[in-house]
Amino acid sequence: MFQGTFTALVTPFANDQFDEPAFERLIETQIAAGITGIVPVGTTGESPTLDHTEHLRVIEVAVQTAKGRCKVIAGTGSNATSEAVALTVEAQKLGADAALVVAPYYNKPSQEGLFLHYKAIADAASLPIILYSIPGRCGIEISVDTCVRLAAACKNIVAIKEAGGSVERVSALRAALPASFDILSGDDSLTLPFISVGAVGVVSVASNIAPGPLGQLVNAALAGDFAEARRVHFEYYALFKDLFIEPNPVPAKHALALAGVMQPGVRLPLCGLTAASAAQIEATLRKLRLIPS
Repeated sequence: MFQGTFTALVTPFANDQFDEPAFERLIETQIAAGITGIVPVGTTGESPTLDHTEHLRVIEVAVQTAKGRCKVIAGTGSNATSEAVALTVEAQKLGADAALVVAPYYNKPSQEGLFLHYKAIADAASLPIILYSIPGRCGIEISVDTCVRLAAACKNIVAIKEAGGSVERVSALRAALPASFDILSGDDSLTLPFISVGAVGVVSVASNIAPGPLGQLVNAALAGDFAEARRVHFEYYALFKDLFIEPNPVPAKHALALAGVMQPGVRLPLCGLTAASAAQIEATLRKLRLIPS
């Protein structure tokens, strides 16, 4: 169901307000490049600093702009189950194709708490739900056993975005879960090795600025052309790393600003890049011809 390349969209701001025209331009560049889908208001979209009205408006604009030309997977996670339920239900009403639900952060529930959290969301909405495990941000990991329980108990929990940085964990997930349950890489630099052991795509930050190459990498790997996939991987590896030289999505927004897509602003507590980081990213973008020389 979720094979391919999905862009974890940044949320553009102008004067600290949601910049809808810039967001629409970004989505159009993604669709023109043949992206499989877009992910508005994931954590790359600075969802923790958007209020409820803004959050839903970003989803609404994404659905209206995409017009069915690519999948729209709405970020609807929260560390409050009631809020995650409400956002997921509203995303379904707005026409999203699926929901990406990050593990609760800071409160560090047990695995039983995680199971009950996700089951409550799945019971409240009928759209497909993608689990999102990113222990480096959340302080907890959705265990393999919990993923298996959720897949068995909730027919609309159908995939996981895996951002734990471990090929071995992807192997364990693939061995334990039904073949129909999709695994997506949550790290651009690990997409190729993850696909080699059973992932079927990526939720990508780098595809904000380079959607075409990310699609080429994923398509080649899924077709078994690992020589071509490795070529693209190594060509863009510096970009994959530079986009995390400072906290995401600050570098990605800076890159998109250099490309003329949007302003680079982020909301506090995030802040702009240091001069050294900005220079490094600019040099990488020029080398890859993603901005003019």
